[in-house]
Amino acid sequence: MRRRSQGAGHGDGTRRVLVAIVTGLAICATATGCVRFPAPPSPPPVAFGVQPTPQGAEPDAAREPAPNSQTCDATVSLRPGPMPVPAQMPIRTTMADILGRGRLIVGLDIGSNLFSFRDPITGDIQGFDVDIARAISQAIFDDPNTIEYRVLSSAERTEALIDHSVDVVVKTMSITCDRLRDVAFSSPYYVASQRILSTRNSGIDGPAALAGKQVCAARGATSIGRIQSIAPRARMVTTTTWADCLVMMQQAQVDAVTTDDAILAGLAEQDPWMQLVGPSLGEEYYGVGIPKGQDDMVRFVNGVLQQLRVSGRWQQMYDRWLSILGPGNGPPPPVYRD
Repeated sequence: MRRRSQGAGHGDGTRRVLVAIVTGLAICATATGCVRFPAPPSPPPVAFGVQPTPQGAEPDAAREPAPNSQTCDATVSLRPGPMPVPAQMPIRTTMADILGRGRLIVGLDIGSNLFSFRDPITGDIQGFDVDIARAISQAIFDDPNTIEYRVLSSAERTEALIDHSVDVVVKTMSITCDRLRDVAFSSPYYVASQRILSTRNSGIDGPAALAGKQVCAARGATSIGRIQSIAPRARMVTTTTWADCLVMMQQAQVDAVTTDDAILAGLAEQDPWMQLVGPSLGEEYYGVGIPKGQDDMVRFVNGVLQQLRVSGRWQQMYDRWLSILGPGNGPPPPVYRD
């Protein structure tokens, strides 16, 4: 009994101490004379925003020679022969091999707005270059849609023709003396002028303003060597596609883009803050790239292009896709060497 009484008294005492502590804390919370111990100051939260760089972008690109640094008759091509009936190609010809395979393999890209791009609503690949490819397919198969597209970067075009992984390249490919060592070309189907794309508030109005500026171009484009010769103090940044150049300029990672006016117009159409500036820096003649040694295919494609010129179809294609560049001067006249 004594132990039980002592244990009960000890428990009551503990409860009284706890009640006193809680009561004291409550009084202190409402009194003005209590000692307070503020929490140590905490630094404000810090966030670092890092702008993503497109995959494959390379700053400080190596210097390249200006296009056509050695003079040659680059745009002179083979005269077209009689055009065969569609779906009835002459035997033992490149066109017969393509017909037998059942599809035309075309190298292009899907990031060159106006020339070759994927429609965001339908998913179809379309544009001026695509219409050229469809005309070739129509002439072989009597069907403009018998095409397998292979997406290529600018730097991959020549190699795809050398290893015959494509039948033709229709991808804003300029005819140059350097490229003619490795591949063949049709007669020109379009003439472009190299210019500069900048933002409206950049102060860049021509090549002289590019000194010390970051200038973007797709790897493998002839525009790199030309701008390096005209504005040697420009700092070149190369990317895989022209769309990557647009993204980098929107993120202020580069100051300008330079290439052919038709490609730049397609970029500017996607962003109202972009504008083409300065004079023409040189002309570029686009041709259909064809594997070297396939003279029959060169003559055949030249026949297709001639039909587009004389029928008025070329002008219809221009009006649909490239009217943003103005009325234009019509298709470039072909020059043949035989």
